[in-house]
Amino acid sequence: MKLILGLGNPGTKYEHSRHNVGFDVVEQCAAFFQVSLKKRCFHTYRHAKLQMQEETYTLVQPLTFMNNSGLMARDFPEVEGKDLIVVCDQMDLPVGMIRIREGGSSAGHNGLKSLIENFGYSDFTRIYVGIGRPASGVSVIDHVLSKESDLQAQSGIDLAAHALIDLIQGKSIEEVKFAYNRRVRPQ
Repeated sequence: MKLILGLGNPGTKYEHSRHNVGFDVVEQCAAFFQVSLKKRCFHTYRHAKLQMQEETYTLVQPLTFMNNSGLMARDFPEVEGKDLIVVCDQMDLPVGMIRIREGGSSAGHNGLKSLIENFGYSDFTRIYVGIGRPASGVSVIDHVLSKESDLQAQSGIDLAAHALIDLIQGKSIEEVKFAYNRRVRPQ
């Protein structure tokens, strides 16, 4: 089984905020494959399963808020680093740009930090969606929790969703990295 996590915060207050780009990418991917993300009783996440060739993929949105994203790891003890893909925001990338990377540290991202602590490894694939740095005088918290509505922000979400769809449909990580890393989708 392959586990795909889109990181974000639950609730309408945070919908489509910069910090929730992971949720948005996973929702777009679920819509492409015509599956619905659903919450089951006693689970701290929404999920949908899909079958591609002989592989099962589980799309997940943790509902524990970003800083505790890894708490749902206990429900997936069989998942190894090579079978985990995480989609999250990245302030060090310009808005509309994505970067796909295997392994690494949390780089100060609390959602990734929680995942690393709870899964016990950091060698998973990450799809970073650029949200840019805050403007002068704007706090990091205000920046990541504000809503980005311009076309460039949406193009980054679209680009990440297309990269994720390509991975699910069987393209290698190297092919997807070559096709999408640090590229901005043409308008």
